[in-house]
Amino acid sequence: MNHPASAFDAQGVSIAQVEAAINVWRNRNPSMFETDVLVLCAEARCLANLYGEMIFTRATAVARETLTDAQLAALAGA
Repeated sequence: MNHPASAFDAQGVSIAQVEAAINVWRNRNPSMFETDVLVLCAEARCLANLYGEMIFTRATAVARETLTDAQLAALAGA
C-alpha cells in the first residue's frame, strides 16, 4: 500500500484502504490454524477489528486521529 501521508488526511482512512491493507498483511503472513481456529497476523487482526466496526456502523472512512498506534502502524506498513 505505502501511501504518502496525504492519502490519509482530510477525508481520513477509507474502508477500501483498510481492506487493501488487510490483504497486504494476509499475503505477507498467511493465516494459520491454531487448534481448529483460523488466526490472522497481529497487523491484519487489528485492521480486521477496525474493518468490522466500519461495516457495522456503515462508515466509509474514519478520521486518522481515531486510530490506535497499532492500526496506524499496520496501515503504514502495508
